Amino acid sequence: MPKNALVIIRYGPYSSVGLSVEHRTYRLEGLLAVLAKDGHSVILEKIEDWNVVELMVNGEVVFHCNIKDLEFGSDGKLDPLCEEARIAVLNAY
Repeated sequence: MPKNALVIIRYGPYSSVGLSVEHRTYRLEGLLAVLAKDGHSVILEKIEDWNVVELMVNGEVVFHCNIKDLEFGSDGKLDPLCEEARIAVLNAY
């Protein structure tokens, strides 16, 4: 996939440290940073499935994981899931 792809990140609500279940983007920061560095445009889309993150390119889900498995407030450089997602977007076509 060339740079400047449109990536839709679909994410669901999750509970953090005993707080109520809500849509939060703190765990998506590393993913957003990695995709922006590669030159991709990103749209965030809330979904109702708990603990889910899906990356869509050209209408297909190319990566998914549990949102709680992403590092909190990360820059994405050391998070293996961010690297896996980055590669999945680059290979999507």
